[in-house]
Amino acid sequence: MLKNILLVGLGGAAGSMLRYLFSVWFKHSSFPIATFLVNIIGSFIIGAVFAFALKSEAFANNWRLFLAAGICGGFTTFSAFSLESLAMLQQQRIGMFCLYMFGSLLLGLTATWLGYTVIK
Repeated sequence: MLKNILLVGLGGAAGSMLRYLFSVWFKHSSFPIATFLVNIIGSFIIGAVFAFALKSEAFANNWRLFLAAGICGGFTTFSAFSLESLAMLQQQRIGMFCLYMFGSLLLGLTATWLGYTVIK
């Protein structure tokens, strides 16, 4: 159990640091590109991790915890996505809100499927 907690914790720390770097590298003025990118990239990674986990029992345990629960959990951010979406609604930027919401959903699902399909 302690090993699993450490795997998730170390992965989460790495994912959180990567998430912060994306927010520094991709500053936005009207469209929250950093959150958008990390959620799409994270969706691809979690799809690929899921496919690898189906192929290998050893990978399914340790690496799945480190990569999916840890790195993807720390890297992607639904809470920031929700806050940025709410801000767009409050600013009455309905078009940008719709683009962000539906783009994130559609591309996130597509990236997850693509990550899974590429590895499968």
